[in-house]
Amino acid sequence: MQKYLIVVDMQKDFIDGELGTAEAVSIVPKVKARIEKAVAEGEKVIFTRDTHQEDYLSTQEGKNLPVVHCIEGSEGWMIASELAAYVEDGDKNVINKPTFGSRTLAEYLAAENSLDPIEKITVIGLCTDICVISNAMLFKAFLTEVPVTVEAECCAGVTPDSHSNALLAMKMCQIEVI
Repeated sequence: MQKYLIVVDMQKDFIDGELGTAEAVSIVPKVKARIEKAVAEGEKVIFTRDTHQEDYLSTQEGKNLPVVHCIEGSEGWMIASELAAYVEDGDKNVINKPTFGSRTLAEYLAAENSLDPIEKITVIGLCTDICVISNAMLFKAFLTEVPVTVEAECCAGVTPDSHSNALLAMKMCQIEVI
């Protein structure tokens, strides 16, 4: 059986860039330690990368969040330098996503599960209240019998309150929060 660690949007723009927060900065060492543990224990590590284009402000998301961020190829789009060593050559373990949740990643995990059952999916990263919850909910929808866990200390939300609210919402949807 396989185990997956999904590292959501640990990108410069969300850490100390355009949409960065002190809480996001504070989780980077914890995220790095959790990735190191995953590698040591044979968990498969997949990163998601929020990916927008130059026309971002004309998109629905851009109209609702008019802060240009994570433009493909920009410095802010890159996975944090502290974590870059865990990105496989050619970004083989990175899924670019144009919106909050990645249907592509959920479909990939469902296909992997049909070949070799997944024992557990663990989700960490940014932002708890937007992309972490969106992906965790997709995994729950696509893999109804696979346990999904979110490690709260390796996540940060837009605000501490919205982080807490998202954790409670995920608990209600049978996502384990530790």
